[in-house]
Amino acid sequence: MRDCLVSVVMPVYNGEKYLEEAVESILAQSLPDFELIIINDGSTDKSLEILESLYKKDSRIKLLNNVRNRGIVDCLNKGIKQARGKYIARMDADDIAIKERLERQLKFLENNPEYVAVGCRVLAIDAEGLPIKPFGDCFTHEEIDKGNLRGVGSMIIHPAAVIRRESLEKVGGYRHYSHAEDLDLFLRLAEIGKLANLPEILLKYRLHVDSIGGKYRHIQLGGCRKAVLDACRRRGITVAGDFGVTIPQKPVSRGEIYRKWGWWSLQGGNIKTCRKYALKALIENPLHLDNWRLFWCCLRGY
Repeated sequence: MRDCLVSVVMPVYNGEKYLEEAVESILAQSLPDFELIIINDGSTDKSLEILESLYKKDSRIKLLNNVRNRGIVDCLNKGIKQARGKYIARMDADDIAIKERLERQLKFLENNPEYVAVGCRVLAIDAEGLPIKPFGDCFTHEEIDKGNLRGVGSMIIHPAAVIRRESLEKVGGYRHYSHAEDLDLFLRLAEIGKLANLPEILLKYRLHVDSIGGKYRHIQLGGCRKAVLDACRRRGITVAGDFGVTIPQKPVSRGEIYRKWGWWSLQGGNIKTCRKYALKALIENPLHLDNWRLFWCCLRGY
C-alpha cells in the first residue's frame, strides 16, 4: 500500500451524536492525499456501527477497534503506528474541520521546514453547534512555548494540530500525563523545532459542560505540573513564577461554566448564544449578581 501525505488520527469513545459530521468534514477536505485512521476505543453506544457503515463507503478510512477502552494515549499511539503519512493530523470525534484545514496547514509545514507542528485558530461551539468565540490567538513559537511552560494549556488546540511524523517519532510519541498528554507532547516538540498557529479559523471546536477540564481538573493540574517540571529539568531552567495561575484549582460548577460561556459569546459577538447561557446561569444560581449583569449585557447586546 502506497504512502500518503497526511494521516488523520481520530480516537472515538461513545461519540455517536457527532461522529458522522466529524468524519464527513475530513472526507470533504480540499486536500485529496490523506488517510483517516479511526480508533474505536471500546465504545458502548452505536459508534462502531456508524463507523463500520462509513468505512464501507470510503476507502480512505482505516478502522481499528479496541475491544476494551484503553484511553486516548494508547489510541493515538496505535493510530500513529498504523499511519502511512508524512504528517500526522489530529481530529476529535465531535469537532468539524473546515474544508481547507489540511491544505492550509500542510502548505505551511512544507514551506517552513524548521516548524515541527502547526495548529490554527478555532471557533468554539457548544453541544448544539452554536458559536461561542474564536480561540488560538498566539501564533509565534515564542508565545506558544512560553504559555506551555506556564501550564496554560491549549496554546495549540490539540485536535487542530498537524505534526511532522518524523518529529513525533523522534520525541517518542504520546506519553501518559493525566489528561495533559498534549501539553507534554508540545513541550517536547518545542525542544527539537518550532511550533506555530495559523491565523485562520480552520476547525469548529466543540465544548461540553461535562468536559475533562471540569470533572478531572485536579488530576489535569497534576499532569500539567509534571509535564512542565519535566520540561524545565530537560532544559535546565526554573519553573515560571506564575505557573498555573490561569488554571482553576478546583472543579467549576455548571453555573460558572454557563456564565463563562455567556461572557465568551458576548465577546465573540454571538448574542443568541450569550442569551442562552445567561439564562442557564440564572437558572443555576439566581442569587449571583454576575449572572444578572451578564443577562443585562446580553439583552442590550453588548
